[in-house]
Amino acid sequence: MEAEGLGGAPFKAYRRRWVLLSVAGLLSASNAMLWLTFAPVADKTAEYFHTTMDVVNWLSLVYLVISVPVGLLAIWILDTIGLKCAILLCAWLNMIGSIIRIFSVVSFLSLGSLNIVYLLIGQCLCAVAQPLIIFSPTKLAALWFPEHQRATANMVGSMSNPLGILIANLLSPALVKEGKDIPLMLGVYAGPAVFACVLATLGVHDKVPPTPPSASASHSNAPSFSGGLKMLMRNVPYIILTLCLGGGIAIFTCYSALLEQVLCVNGYSDFFSGVSGALFTVSGLIGAFFLGLYVDRTKKFTEATKICLCLTALASIAFAVVSQLRNQTYALAAISSLFGLFGFAVYPVAMELAVECSYPVGEGTVSGLIFVTSQLLGVLFMLLFQSLAVEKKNAPFSTCTADQGGALDWSNAILVMAGLCSMAACFFVVAFHTNYKRIYAETSHACSVNKTEDDVEVTGQTGNACS
Repeated sequence: MEAEGLGGAPFKAYRRRWVLLSVAGLLSASNAMLWLTFAPVADKTAEYFHTTMDVVNWLSLVYLVISVPVGLLAIWILDTIGLKCAILLCAWLNMIGSIIRIFSVVSFLSLGSLNIVYLLIGQCLCAVAQPLIIFSPTKLAALWFPEHQRATANMVGSMSNPLGILIANLLSPALVKEGKDIPLMLGVYAGPAVFACVLATLGVHDKVPPTPPSASASHSNAPSFSGGLKMLMRNVPYIILTLCLGGGIAIFTCYSALLEQVLCVNGYSDFFSGVSGALFTVSGLIGAFFLGLYVDRTKKFTEATKICLCLTALASIAFAVVSQLRNQTYALAAISSLFGLFGFAVYPVAMELAVECSYPVGEGTVSGLIFVTSQLLGVLFMLLFQSLAVEKKNAPFSTCTADQGGALDWSNAILVMAGLCSMAACFFVVAFHTNYKRIYAETSHACSVNKTEDDVEVTGQTGNACS
């Protein structure tokens, strides 16, 4: 039975932690795919449903609008009711939302010109599900994984979201060659959501493991939800990290949204912009994987975060300069890759650092406030960058279309973006200093060494962890 400790040791890691992590990763990827289903084929979606591009854009924007108020509720659910409730609620909302979207193409359920309402309702349900799964990786890693696997687990859970975004950007154009292919696309995207819901319902049984994998996972000294919020508001290192990491996430969101519009004015095609965006994401996934493994071994959270933020700032400066030049496809592709490599890689590590500097506050609260901050800053930065873009009258090489707003000069906006990246990196390097409170609590515990079932099978030993 898994409920018993190994050889009298007080801590234990269960094999089913990998099932939970797989379910959370699949849910996160599926939710991201549902979020951006229509963005790559917005014109064909508008044509099929006889609506405007602005309405189609709201199918994606509704996520940003809903995520902030629902995010606060999701924080409370994770740290008060528990991880199991958050995952199951997310799974069912995600599945129901994906099925309601299909109603828009079912003839006997047709609302005529109002079929787009089905899509909006479905997207709203999926948007409510997003914070529940976005906030979960740090909680899942802390509750189910031993200390030498937490950063890796957080990396897998966190990077599933950008993986889903990448899949949506590649899959939607591949499925939809013309408007009549929209029903096929909706059916294909519902598949992962239904599968993830079945896995979650059958595979998620406990909100916490019977025996914790580490001293910190016991949460014997965890404050209440309101008490945790008060502690965070007085925690200077956490506030600095929230502002810098939240600002970085916001800038990455703006970069992804504006990339085509920035590049098209200097003659770069939409295809090249798509390739650059794909390289940006793929490089980030690779960087996050290796950095997660490194930090799990060394515990150098602060050093890794500071170095990655500085390298990300340098990449943003390079992009601001090179993106204003023509015929620099290889250089831009390389810069986009480096921008993603360092920027994405820092996210899961910084989330673990946030938990370390704010322990014993609940992980859902810690990661949730960073995400909500990033969404608010994302809206502000998007408005700022758009206000700095001006019409470029002399743009003979422009490939911009009317849907992209025509030829606009984004040079000032991109320079400001690079400036914000650099300011955040410099401020973090100088101002951020913290102790690793969770690691200290574990190492000071009388029995801080733990074994996993995997270790026992390999070594055949179950000696007492206490010295």
